[in-house]
Amino acid sequence: MPISTNAESRAPVADGGEGTAVMVSNRQVLVFRVPYLGMSPAERARRAMRNIEQALDMGGPGQVTVKNTPQGLLIFVDGLMTVILADVDVDPMSGETLDTLTTRTVQALQKSIRENQESRDTHHLLLNLAMVGAATLLAVVLYQVASFVRARSMAALLRFIDDKAGSLGAGASEILRRDRLIAVVRSVDLVVRWLLGLLLAYAWLSFSLLRFPYTRPWGEGLHHYLVSVAVRLFEGIVGAVPDLIIAVLILLLARGAAGVVSSFFTRIEQGHLGVHWMSADSAGPTRRIATWGIWLFALAMAYPYLPGAQTEAFKGMSVLVGLMMSLGASSLVGQVAGGLILTYSSMLRKGEYVRIGDHEGTVVSIGAFNTRIRTGLGEEITLPNSLIVGSATKNYSRAVKGLGYVVDTVVTIGYDTPWRQVHAMLIEAAKRTPGVLLDPAPTVFQTSLSDFYPEYRLVCQAIPAEPRPRAEVLANLHAHIQDVFNENGVQIMSPHYMQDPDSAKVVPPSRWFTPPAQAPREPG
Repeated sequence: MPISTNAESRAPVADGGEGTAVMVSNRQVLVFRVPYLGMSPAERARRAMRNIEQALDMGGPGQVTVKNTPQGLLIFVDGLMTVILADVDVDPMSGETLDTLTTRTVQALQKSIRENQESRDTHHLLLNLAMVGAATLLAVVLYQVASFVRARSMAALLRFIDDKAGSLGAGASEILRRDRLIAVVRSVDLVVRWLLGLLLAYAWLSFSLLRFPYTRPWGEGLHHYLVSVAVRLFEGIVGAVPDLIIAVLILLLARGAAGVVSSFFTRIEQGHLGVHWMSADSAGPTRRIATWGIWLFALAMAYPYLPGAQTEAFKGMSVLVGLMMSLGASSLVGQVAGGLILTYSSMLRKGEYVRIGDHEGTVVSIGAFNTRIRTGLGEEITLPNSLIVGSATKNYSRAVKGLGYVVDTVVTIGYDTPWRQVHAMLIEAAKRTPGVLLDPAPTVFQTSLSDFYPEYRLVCQAIPAEPRPRAEVLANLHAHIQDVFNENGVQIMSPHYMQDPDSAKVVPPSRWFTPPAQAPREPG
């Protein structure tokens, strides 16, 4: 007998409680929620199902009738009373009446009785089994046909990729990376194959369950679920179109505004337009900042109109992104703040030769997060902006006359060598070095009188006819200093004493102007 014997089966109630369901042929007929006539909901459900089972066992036509009595509405099946419905069974929160509850119960009971009678029909059962077998065969054939079409399409697509990769040449083949492209295509093919198989299996299972009375409620649930999902997707797509149009319009306006702002600051950067409130060096970073600001504002405005923006998944992703940004905000804000300080305080400019900590080279670019400098040794160093702002920076290009950069070096010579001779030799070495300018003239400073030797610093300005790294100019300068000192018989050595010398290390006036030093001409 295909009548559920689980009299304790539970069903949700409109007010949040639970009742006991009356199940016939695996289909819910009604739910008892309150006791009546001294019987609990579970007892009422058990008696109702036992009465319905007795009526069906009699093999009658299954005619359902209703009789109104003082105790309530009595529902009969082939003259046998099965269910009693009273006003207490009506859920007031649902707006239902006793008459509508009775009508709905009668309809559900009639449907369950028909399915019960259908389950007793052997001919109908065999016919349904044949239909399930035909559906199974049709599903297999459809899957094989779809697999054949998919395989032929994949082969044609792979041949197309091979032909295009061969016609584009070796360079383009490296860019396209045929193996990666084929891997992507195969991944898409795998997803399509699984989706097709799952869809066919879902349709076959729903059709098969609908063929048999006991499993028909499950098949109806699968069918309704698929239809409801499709309807919701269609309604969601149609409903999202107006908001999506607004979001696209906002992004298009942002793109136009960003283009106008970018063109304006690009003209300032290239020198085609001059404004008193911004230099050409600051125009590039300002252009990037303004563009970022426009796009961030546009995204904030378009966010509420994006499809799914109000869903819990989208909100959860927003919280995750916000948390990640918060964790890295200190470093990010520090880098950006350093970039703004470097940009608008004019600490560094592109093309200047600087020394930052232990690193020395020409400034290549100043970005929002880091600054790149290129040394004369074939290296490019990337330094965080926060490090630059927090350390001492030497700028060899800022204080020079015109273009170029400062080149300086230090030598220490004993006190017994005339300082005028050392000055003359250092200046002579500077004049011989390619790239060192004669205007402004090289200058020598005595920066220290130590216990054993004076310290001489040669300072000159270099800007070669062809761009040369500062390291190359400095290397040539050191080489010429050694040559000039060797030519004049002066050793480059810093003396240190273990005891007092036998004679004082002094330079007599007769040696004050030892070549290449020249005595000043007397006036007249």
